[in-house]
Amino acid sequence: MGGIFGKAKKDLAAKITEQDKAILQLKQQRDKLKQYQKRVENSLESDRLLAKKCLEKGNKDRARLLLRKKKYQEKLLQNADSQLEAIEKMTSDLEFAVVELDVVNTLKVGNEALKKVNDIMSIDDIERILDETREGVEKQQEIDALISGALTDEDEENILEELDRLVEEEKRDRIEYIDEDIGDQLPEVPQDALPEKEKAKKARKASTEKIALEA
Repeated sequence: MGGIFGKAKKDLAAKITEQDKAILQLKQQRDKLKQYQKRVENSLESDRLLAKKCLEKGNKDRARLLLRKKKYQEKLLQNADSQLEAIEKMTSDLEFAVVELDVVNTLKVGNEALKKVNDIMSIDDIERILDETREGVEKQQEIDALISGALTDEDEENILEELDRLVEEEKRDRIEYIDEDIGDQLPEVPQDALPEKEKAKKARKASTEKIALEA
């Protein structure tokens, strides 16, 4: 198991390119800048409220110092915005460059494959195959013409008559097959002697009819 996981890690490491590492680092830096901006924004609001309280208490100098700090942090926040914008643009450009590189590599592989095919199938080979195909078609046409020319009108009539006979035979065979199939499915007539009870019932019926006639 250890060997399998070790090989998987090596394969994964081989697939991670320098461009992938750069993109990852840029995104990590972008996340850090966003976290920094969030902290500065919270600090700005906190300093503003604190400066307001200082003024309420009459501590004007302290309030001025907090506002100066707030202004400085606002400039830092603007710089962070510019840096964040630059990182976002660089990340997008690098990701697009990776896509372009993949496209170029794919085209390169395709061109190499096409070149190999062209080397295997040269123009001379293609022309030879087309000529052979054309000759085969022409030969078949000549054979058809010879066969058609060797048959008279009477021969053609005989062929049609034989075709009609074959069609009729096929119809008769199909009908006979259906009749035989239905005959096999019909139930057989029972050949066994009547049961004793049935015989007694018929004897009583005959006796009743005889008495009625004598009366």
